[in-house]
Amino acid sequence: IASMKAQFSKLGLSLDWSREFATCDPEYYGAQQGLFLKFLEKGLVYRKASKVNWDPVDNTVLANEQVIDGRGWRSGALVEQRELTQWFFRITDYAEDLLTEVQKLERWPEKVRTMQANWIGRSEGLQMRFEFDGTAPSGFSEGIEIFTTRPDTLFGASFIALSPDHPLTVQMAEQSDELKAFRARCAQIGTSEEAIEKAEKLGFDTGLTVKHPFDDTKTLPVWVANFVLMGYGTGAIFGCPAHDQRDIDFARKYGLSVTPVVLPADADAATFDVENEAYTGPGSIFNSGFLDGMAIDDAKRAAIEKIESMGLGEGKVNYRLRDWGVSRQRYWGCP
Repeated sequence: IASMKAQFSKLGLSLDWSREFATCDPEYYGAQQGLFLKFLEKGLVYRKASKVNWDPVDNTVLANEQVIDGRGWRSGALVEQRELTQWFFRITDYAEDLLTEVQKLERWPEKVRTMQANWIGRSEGLQMRFEFDGTAPSGFSEGIEIFTTRPDTLFGASFIALSPDHPLTVQMAEQSDELKAFRARCAQIGTSEEAIEKAEKLGFDTGLTVKHPFDDTKTLPVWVANFVLMGYGTGAIFGCPAHDQRDIDFARKYGLSVTPVVLPADADAATFDVENEAYTGPGSIFNSGFLDGMAIDDAKRAAIEKIESMGLGEGKVNYRLRDWGVSRQRYWGCP
């Protein structure tokens, strides 16, 4: 502190040193700990295990922004994903409040308000489960639960993809050295959405299959995929390659089927096809049984109602926002 004050003086900074305090003073950090305990009493902080970027040379957790091309920004070491127990602030309890209040901010640039809204990321969709075709793995008798914002494309599903950190993946890896090695490879990518999005799509076929909820003649293979995030939704998705670019990249790489189910207004249902670029635009539903001819939003509602009537799931609102992890593993700062 004395050294820093001397440097401030040399810089000619005009500071009121009578108002000085240090974060290592008991009077300061005692108040900070008291504030933390109030959060704890209200149930707004908790501890859980979570994936972090770990620099094995500096022996510290790195923020996503400190990972450059998979390496620590300072040491240059290959960053690992580690699971550490950390404190979290339960900000997701306020997701809807935050989203509402962002719209009320005055004199803020529109692009900033849009960025904030996108970061909170409210999405309406369907949370449902796919039942296993045959004997279910231990602990998963009810099937695999997924969240989707596109229930209208269920007839175009060609695979189920699990996160490398999904409980079922972890369980199966205990019996498979090959899957264990695949998970380790995925762990080297980093934890940020950007890093995962840019990485080559990688998959592992578990050999498991699930039933299609609307088509008794169809089953879907269950894969583990490096682009599925455990932190969003349920850590599992259904892949509809014709209408999602990640899914079609994955499907083409591993020879999985591609069935278009959204028909552009100017296209012919008899000839419309999707090759390597997913169609994500507007249109009407086709190749989809009871949903045929519906507009996308109408088909979403109809698919959700059908799944609810079958007892396989329900409509749900999800948020992109995550609870804030206090991830700095330091020996200085507030105890």
